[in-house]
Amino acid sequence: MSSYDVLVRGAGAVGLATALALSRQGLSVALLGPLDEPAGEDLRSYALNAASVSLLAQLKVWEAIPFDARTQVHDMHVQGDAPGAAIDFSAWAQGLGELAWIVDASELERALRAVVRYAAHVTPVPAAVPATLQVLAEGKDSATRSELGVTMTRHPYGHRGIAARLLSDRPHAGLARQWFRSPDVLALLPLDRPRFNGLAGHGLGLVWSVPDARADELMALTDADFTATLMDATAGAAGHLTLASARAQWPLALAQASAWYGPGWVLAGDAAHLVHPLAGQGLNLGLGDVIALAEVLSARESWRGLGDPRLLARYARRRLGPTLAMAQVCDGLLHLFASPDPLVKELRNRGLTLVNHLPPIKRLLTGGALGA
Repeated sequence: MSSYDVLVRGAGAVGLATALALSRQGLSVALLGPLDEPAGEDLRSYALNAASVSLLAQLKVWEAIPFDARTQVHDMHVQGDAPGAAIDFSAWAQGLGELAWIVDASELERALRAVVRYAAHVTPVPAAVPATLQVLAEGKDSATRSELGVTMTRHPYGHRGIAARLLSDRPHAGLARQWFRSPDVLALLPLDRPRFNGLAGHGLGLVWSVPDARADELMALTDADFTATLMDATAGAAGHLTLASARAQWPLALAQASAWYGPGWVLAGDAAHLVHPLAGQGLNLGLGDVIALAEVLSARESWRGLGDPRLLARYARRRLGPTLAMAQVCDGLLHLFASPDPLVKELRNRGLTLVNHLPPIKRLLTGGALGA
């Protein structure tokens, strides 16, 4: 049986990107995971920052994503749960071309799979093969992680995320909207697809975080009643909305792996960390893992093996700080806006208004989200 430099376990977005990034260094990469088209469509919408887009461009994946499956965000409006409490972000004010790109999850993974099929140093394998380094990118329920004795203690939020695609009668103009409505968080992200009746610029991706009991209620509604509830929640700010897809849901949790590396193995993506989706940073953190791992391996000493724990510790040190910081920010924001305490409500809404009038703070927040 042939031995490879790297075995990547997992063929999701992070696993595929890892295989491509390491193969570009001339490493022989075995990829364990299905490359067939999945049975169902992924209704999620990814918000990708500049660092993630740059990585995908280097891997020749970005241009393989259909143009109408990646939409620029020029502005973002975040609404609190009191009149006048809001904060606005603008790419123009930050001197940027865009704040982020909203990408169709299914099309992103389809493009990654297509590029992987033609990658010279990537070999799909049906079962695990010997390799100097294993990258565990199997997702939040990684079986290999458990076999290695690594724990992933989850702290369930008691919330679920609901995703769907919407059509508006009003152009989105590259504006992303988010509502912090204690105890839920609702986001409408600009996303254009051809199935939206040919109305370019009218498509939206829904990401709605709600308590479990409320999620059950929303998922049980008819399409008409769900749309009416959504219109009430947004007060028509994004125009008249209609459903353009089914609805999907998944449980939300906060988690960090007890160890990120060991002799001959590392974790990446959701196998290493989970954060709340309110900041849209989950995949960005995973692709940040890919960038860091590729850079650490590329810069290793000529005599140091790929599986050397001291080498892999460099990767873990680079990634622990950013992932923990983002997890704490998302967790703190969620608990802040979920609190029913009147004093907390007053403070958080005043805080939004205050930050909206402090450009340096807004630049700092924008830089963090962009991966700067």
